Amino acid sequence: MTRRTAFAMAAGTVTGSLVINTATAAADAPAPGRPVAAGANPVLRTALITQVTPRNNWRVTAVAIRYAAPIDIRGGVIPPSAFQVTADLGGQSAARTVTRVYPNIVARTDDLSDAGRPGRYLVIELDPDDANAQAAGTDPLPLHRAYTVRQVADVRTPGGDVVLAAGPLAIRNDDVITPVVDDFTAGSFTDSTGFELAFRLYQPEGFVRSPGAAARYPLVVTLHGGGEVADNNMTQLTANRVAVTFAKPERQRRHPAFVLAPQIPLPRPMDGPDGTDWTDPKVRAALVELIDAFTTRRPVDADRLYLVGLSSGARGIFNLLPRRPHTFAAALATAGWGDPSTMDGITHIPMWTDHSIDDPVVPYREGRFGKPGTWTLMNALESAGARVTRGEWANDLPKAEFEARSRALLNRARRAGSHVLFTSYAPGTTPVSPHFAWAQTYENDVVIDWLFDQSR
Repeated sequence: MTRRTAFAMAAGTVTGSLVINTATAAADAPAPGRPVAAGANPVLRTALITQVTPRNNWRVTAVAIRYAAPIDIRGGVIPPSAFQVTADLGGQSAARTVTRVYPNIVARTDDLSDAGRPGRYLVIELDPDDANAQAAGTDPLPLHRAYTVRQVADVRTPGGDVVLAAGPLAIRNDDVITPVVDDFTAGSFTDSTGFELAFRLYQPEGFVRSPGAAARYPLVVTLHGGGEVADNNMTQLTANRVAVTFAKPERQRRHPAFVLAPQIPLPRPMDGPDGTDWTDPKVRAALVELIDAFTTRRPVDADRLYLVGLSSGARGIFNLLPRRPHTFAAALATAGWGDPSTMDGITHIPMWTDHSIDDPVVPYREGRFGKPGTWTLMNALESAGARVTRGEWANDLPKAEFEARSRALLNRARRAGSHVLFTSYAPGTTPVSPHFAWAQTYENDVVIDWLFDQSR
């Protein structure tokens, strides 16, 4: 459960939003003194559970209903057909596909096949591949009270006892829970010229518990792609997992760190010579000031600042590193492009880059706006004296095999004394779009462990 979820669900006396058929509600009300019917269990709160996925962006993946009393189905299974879920978005109303239903002790999905621990929450899982599963377009969709849930059949124990009775009342969601994303605070920074950058910030649990302690933490700065330029201070977290993956609990247990995710505002700054955003002089100057201000106001280990970016964010990395060659300990750059003539100034910086060979948006060799892609940049880096260790494999391999290939590449780099690694993905193997080379990058424990091992 996220910190935000804990606060929200602590308010258990708040009544869930109801869609009521008033003609039948009075008839269903018990007469004074009449015993409550079997299966009566009032709904207190309803929340959507959303997820930032590696390939399909931000999706609504479940509904969690909080009831007044625990739900115990005594080993039984709740059929998905017992509940109907409808999404009302953009003036369109369409059903969502229910895939699993089970009780839980928290408002969270359960990956176990035998999910069903007795608890006050009923979790209704939804098919994330539904056409109307999206939680955002260019901006986040208005999800509060956008979903309607109807129970159309009694929920019974294997012995036939009614646990939750079907009825004419439908409920709408009051809340939206996005695990990990909800743990980022929102803020903004105005630089010395008056230019403002919005940002989201994850703060490690150790710092939150003891902000005055002597411990110092790494800082991961994530640079979003061009599609996330906006004024919502959200989609730099939810359009892909570039920031979220560094804040997820299992990653923070292994590598506690601050995660800083700025967002470039609208109207889109495009003053840079190659028409990108992080290279725009106003944006770049504000970003540098933000990083400098943050590192002086939080217990950041100045020797462990990391830059991570995708697409135009990777372009930002290749543009910023030559200007600040002694600031960052390492960088991860995916599907980027840049200026080969500047590579001689960053041969000392550890980097792991990757790119799909058939990328049509940022071509692997040619790049964009007259600035070459990753393949050409790595050649220039090698010509400048860096030892580049290269590997090529499919981008749709299972996680274990993908990481095994990464580990073999890393071992080869270490044997060769190389601190620059370059992964190319074979044509036709990057799902959804060949440009989305980053889908497995930030889930790759080998790459992330390597990043946090680097120190200035």
